[in-house]
Amino acid sequence: MEVETHPFEPWLPANAKLLMLGTFPPAPKRWAMEWYYPNFTNDMWRIFGLIFFGDKLHFVDEENKTYKLNELKQFLKQKGVALFDTALRIRRTTGTASDKDLEIVEPADLDGMLRSLPDCKAVLAAGQLATKVFTEHYNIDARNLKMGEYRTFNFEGRTLKLYRQPSSSRAYPMKVEKKAVYYEQMFKEIQII
Repeated sequence: MEVETHPFEPWLPANAKLLMLGTFPPAPKRWAMEWYYPNFTNDMWRIFGLIFFGDKLHFVDEENKTYKLNELKQFLKQKGVALFDTALRIRRTTGTASDKDLEIVEPADLDGMLRSLPDCKAVLAAGQLATKVFTEHYNIDARNLKMGEYRTFNFEGRTLKLYRQPSSSRAYPMKVEKKAVYYEQMFKEIQII
């Protein structure tokens, strides 16, 4: 089984207050763009559109079935949102991007990312496997962590928050408007809004 290396550079704006970590991107055949949350049916950029612009299609290029990538990057840089994943190299056991079908061969350099983000106040580990990798690495007890809640953890003298939020995947059975409510609360708590 082929080992895949992460296709995207870490997006780490120096001013980032939030680091969003998934597990690993879907296979390229599912991409609508060459960047994070590239699947056109994923709700992440619709959640951002709803929260910050009151319009879930704000970052969506419906005509071309893709996203407005340049606009999105400028916005994330301005707001201080960093992106990467918890896995640097993986094997897909069945060809899907589902957590249960990913075997992590090499985790990402989580410490290095946090060191490069001195203003980071919080981490969002999106999905069960990303959360497991992150909590095990930092020895965070995330049992009974409910949707929208966080646990604090220490990293090299800093106290940060690890959030649990609903998955932006359409496979997760919750309306995008409801998902946005959870994310908005987090953005307020870490003063991105």
